[in-house]
Amino acid sequence: MNYFELFEIPVSLKPDGGLVKKKYYELSRKYHPDFFSQSSDEEQADALEKSAQVNKAYKVFSNADETIKYVLQLKGLLQEEEKYQLSPDFLMEMMELNEQLMDAKMEGDTEVIAKIQSSINNIQSSLYELVKNIVEHYQEGVTSEKELLQVKDYYFKKKYLSRLTEGMDKQ
Repeated sequence: MNYFELFEIPVSLKPDGGLVKKKYYELSRKYHPDFFSQSSDEEQADALEKSAQVNKAYKVFSNADETIKYVLQLKGLLQEEEKYQLSPDFLMEMMELNEQLMDAKMEGDTEVIAKIQSSINNIQSSLYELVKNIVEHYQEGVTSEKELLQVKDYYFKKKYLSRLTEGMDKQ
């Protein structure tokens, strides 16, 4: 059973947050291990497993990137620990940004660091714009594999940008 089936919601790259929260509380109450303290060992173990699945699913649905990753994995388009090949143009652009960032950090130039952060935010926004319609209007059986592969490319580029941003925080 996948997380969408567990929560009884349609497969989506961007599930309804209110519905997810409602289902989470509903399932948390239904499978909370405390309610199974008088049950058999098997029923207690099952409730504990279901409760853990509910918590994992909620954690995935509460993070947009993790939800995208999960759907791509469900569709067999993304493997755990996959080494995805980003485009050389993107990598070159990121290398230039990274070099600028390292120079600015060495010089302690907070103004340049702020400009680089702004550039990264702009790149992330423009990348999302390319897949926004796919992410926000995903439909099971309608959205094509080609569209999902565009989302996969976005996912890995955003992940790369996030690592760059994390590097900015380490002074």
